[in-house]
Amino acid sequence: MKKYFSILTVVVLLLLNTQANAGDDGKLDTNKNENNGYVEVKDCFEKVNRGIFSFNQVLDKAIFKPLAKGYRMFPKPIRSGTSNALTNLSNVVTIPNNVLQGQFKDAGINSARFVINSTIGIAGIFDVASYYGLNKRDKEDYGQTLGVWGADPGCYFVLPVLGPTTIRDSIGSVINLVGGDAWYNVTVANDTQYFSEADYYASRLLSGIDFRAKNLESFDSLESSSVDLYASVRSLYLQDRYRKVRNIDKTTETLSDDDWEELESQ
Repeated sequence: MKKYFSILTVVVLLLLNTQANAGDDGKLDTNKNENNGYVEVKDCFEKVNRGIFSFNQVLDKAIFKPLAKGYRMFPKPIRSGTSNALTNLSNVVTIPNNVLQGQFKDAGINSARFVINSTIGIAGIFDVASYYGLNKRDKEDYGQTLGVWGADPGCYFVLPVLGPTTIRDSIGSVINLVGGDAWYNVTVANDTQYFSEADYYASRLLSGIDFRAKNLESFDSLESSSVDLYASVRSLYLQDRYRKVRNIDKTTETLSDDDWEELESQ
């Protein structure tokens, strides 16, 4: 029972992080500027999606946003160290996807970063690798890899708690959990001596809170200025995925996952 409660908890908290991992390309909207990254993806279940989106917004306001605000009260070194460790841990998914996408240079750099930061950087808390000129690379996942390989995104839809996704990225998430995420494998899937399920769930919890906290002001601004928040989030969501599949170096509004130092210096 405890195991299933833990799984439910992390599923709820993944809502905070799903805005960075979802649908994307498909057919370009020729009525828009191609440079803005917007693409057409069929919203096959819009009426249902809007209802689920409203439910998720209630959860965000009641649970996730207050947690993010509380997290923002911690000193910057704590937030930076947490963010660095989470970014370092994400390399266990990014590195194999670098290889699958033919990004061999990035795979080598990320591998070196992971080794250096996991050891000298004390589990990634300190980004020592950057001091050696090994700067952070973009995160990659299996949904992006499928997109690079030419897979169509399929329908856009919104999941309860988990938020927006597409058929292609849902398949990518399944691949991640059935063997593509080494961290999941050594914590949840297998009984290991040094790590437990709690370590995985704690990392997912912190990742969600960290991401939501970085986007507090931008999401508040979007919410106050949008005539149709659902449509705005959908558009930004698809823009972000479009850019990530094509490795366009531009951050989408409300979806920043930069370092805390960079965010607070802007």
